[in-house]
Amino acid sequence: MAPSRALPTGFGELEVLTVGTVLLVEALSGLTLNGLTIFSFCKSPELRSPGRLLVLSLALADSGISLNALIAATSSLLGRWPYGSDSCQAHGFQGFATALASISNSAAIAWERCHHHCTRSQLAWSTAGCLVLCVWLSSVFWAALPLLGWGHYDYEPLGTCCTLGYSRGDRNSTSFLFTVAFFNFILPLSVTFTSCWLLEQKLKKSSHLQVNTRLPGRTLLLGWGPYALLHLCAAITDMTAISPRLQMVPALIAKTVPTINALQYALGRETAGRNIWQCLPRPWSQGRSSVHDRAR
Repeated sequence: MAPSRALPTGFGELEVLTVGTVLLVEALSGLTLNGLTIFSFCKSPELRSPGRLLVLSLALADSGISLNALIAATSSLLGRWPYGSDSCQAHGFQGFATALASISNSAAIAWERCHHHCTRSQLAWSTAGCLVLCVWLSSVFWAALPLLGWGHYDYEPLGTCCTLGYSRGDRNSTSFLFTVAFFNFILPLSVTFTSCWLLEQKLKKSSHLQVNTRLPGRTLLLGWGPYALLHLCAAITDMTAISPRLQMVPALIAKTVPTINALQYALGRETAGRNIWQCLPRPWSQGRSSVHDRAR
C-alpha cells in the first residue's frame, strides 16, 4: 500500500485540491486574455499609441502574475513545493515584482486618462516610455529588497507557493511591510482615485459620462486591498488567531486582478476590443466584430 501524502497544516485534501484548481483557472484566464492583449498590440498598428503602451505594460505585469499563479497551481495540485528553497525565493521575487508593477501601471493608466480628457492632449511617447521604465525599475527595486535582507520571502500558509513573508513579526519585517504598503499601495491607490474623480468631474461638465470612472479604483482596492490588509495585520498582531484557510483568501482574490484588468482596459473597450478580436482566426473575429458593430 502506497503511503498517504502529507497535507499542509490546517488544510484537508479537498481544500488543497480546490485552491490548486482555482489558481489554475485564474492563471489560464489571465494568461490567455493578457496574451491576446500583448499579441494584438504587436500586430495592430491602430493600437500603438502612448496611452496603449501603458496598457501593454500592465498586460505584461499581469501575465507575470498569472504565470506565477500557474506555478503555484501546479505545486498546489501536487500538495507540496517541489522546487527547493532557492526557487522559492525566485518565485516570491517574480510574483512580488509583477504585482507591484500591476498596481503602479493601473495608477499610471488612470493618470494618463485623466490627463488626456482634462488637457485634450495625448501623452508623448517619451513621457509614456519614462512612466513604464519608472514603474518597472521601482517594482524590481522594492521586490529585490527582501533578497538583500529587508523583509523576506517565505511559503504561503498552504506551503505550495512563495510570497512576501509576514509571519515573523520582528522589527525588520514590520518596517518593510509598512513602508512597502505606503509607497506601493496607498500612494498608487490615491493617484488612481484622485485621477478617476477628476476625470468624472470633467466628463460630467461636458455631459460625456459614458464610462464607469470609478471601476479602476474599485478594482485596485478590492483586488489588492485584502492582500495589503493581511500583511498590515501581520505587522501589528498575532497571525495565529487567523486560520491558514482565511489567510489564503486574499491571495486568491488578488490573482483574479489580471483577468479583470484585461477585460477592463483592453478587451472591454469598444474600439480597442474590436481591433483585438480581429487578430483572432477569421470565423471567431467575424463573430466578435459583428457584435461590436451591432452595439455601436
